Amino acid sequence: MMIHNLHRLLTRVLCHDKALVLLIAVGVATTGSQFTQAEGFESLHNGRDLEGWDGNPAIWSVQEGTITGVTTAAKPIEHNTFLIWQGKPLADFRLELQYRITSGNSGIQYRSRVIDPKQWIVGGYQADIEAGVKYSGILYEEQGRGVLTMRGEKTTLSADGQRETTTVTDSEKLQQHIRQGDWNDYAIEARGPLLKHIINNHLMSETHDNETEKRSAEGVLALQVHAGPPMKVEFRNIRLKRFDD
Repeated sequence: MMIHNLHRLLTRVLCHDKALVLLIAVGVATTGSQFTQAEGFESLHNGRDLEGWDGNPAIWSVQEGTITGVTTAAKPIEHNTFLIWQGKPLADFRLELQYRITSGNSGIQYRSRVIDPKQWIVGGYQADIEAGVKYSGILYEEQGRGVLTMRGEKTTLSADGQRETTTVTDSEKLQQHIRQGDWNDYAIEARGPLLKHIINNHLMSETHDNETEKRSAEGVLALQVHAGPPMKVEFRNIRLKRFDD
């Protein structure tokens, strides 16, 4: 009798309170992410394996639907290595993903070039990620010009490489919006020479790269595991919207 009554109650809720049930479902689906459900995005990961990506299988795997990069003290790596997306090179786009890093540092390469495909070595623009408190959100050029824009700064590079940098927001205040050891939303937007890094809906750095001989207009997307102490980084909900199609 108790089971029968419970069934009748659930039936009434589903029939008469569909709006409430739908609202709860939407809330559950979006918990933990500040990204909007905008149209025009494609998912870059199937949540099961590394299909569509190429990297060192001793370092990269999928655990509970999440792309995971791990190094250990027993098997340290000698150089930075990357998980490289095999899709069409990126030009103008918005990339959104969630990351969690529990030690070490990492990054998201974009408009980059593959320097050594056998060793999965990549160079180019990198949106930095770290377990520390200084570099997440900066623009670093791997195998190139190094740090281009620190967190809280706006940098303009002229055609001949001259830099003009302005502090827009205090870096320590921006760090307060980053959840240490937990999931964060990272967005990268590139339109021509304008490059923006956004974490948890806060602009971390802005770069206008007009340096004719060194800027990059198109290239690969890749995720980094850094040489050095043991580390772990995770990525999920990776999606891309192109502005150049």
